[in-house]
Amino acid sequence: MNQNADEPLIRLSEVTKTYGQGDVAYQALKGVNLRVNTGEFVAIMGPSGSGKSTVMNIIGCLDTPTGGEYLFRGVHVERLERNQRALLRRYSLGFVFQGFNLLARTSALENVELPLLYRGESAEQRHQAARIALERVGLSGWENHTPAELSGGQQQRVAIARAIVTHPDVLLADEPTGNLDSKRSHEIMELLTQLNKEEGITVLMVTHEQDMAAYAQRVVTFVDGLVASDEIKQGNTA
Repeated sequence: MNQNADEPLIRLSEVTKTYGQGDVAYQALKGVNLRVNTGEFVAIMGPSGSGKSTVMNIIGCLDTPTGGEYLFRGVHVERLERNQRALLRRYSLGFVFQGFNLLARTSALENVELPLLYRGESAEQRHQAARIALERVGLSGWENHTPAELSGGQQQRVAIARAIVTHPDVLLADEPTGNLDSKRSHEIMELLTQLNKEEGITVLMVTHEQDMAAYAQRVVTFVDGLVASDEIKQGNTA
């Protein structure tokens, strides 16, 4: 994808999203404008129903806007066909969810390999890349353990390794610490901060916890389907 030097990595312009029709129509997004530059760590906050998860789903190509423009590296994503959006997800985006979403009877190594399997890479390439990704998240030696043999924090580290094994441009994290205790939550946030700073991965994270948002460089707050505030932080806890 070609990108103008002045073009942000992600740009949403007057993005709307409406579910349903007629009297039962619900407008989740009412004209969102958002720019995210390469290498930023952005926390997205807001009350339930504010539109923050809908925005993440649109940026992650899991949903499409009803109106407006979504540009990724200058490409109009809203104009792409379904298979083209799938390719964008596969090659440019990594996902981390609150519930880990690991395959229960599958080893950590095999879980991390999954995105590469979908790309059609060889077994040798998958094994090597997955081991490197697990090492990056501090899980060398745990490759053959199943999720049941790992703590919650370790499971989320496997999920992060799976998200970064493809070297994505953007890591989309939806409440990544929601199922973890305080200590493990801060460990995961320190890992995300490290990946952002050392690997240059752009991080977009939905959270409802102020102490987790404190790790981000910027906090965008949604209210009633619109950006209510967009604040650059002077520093963070990392």
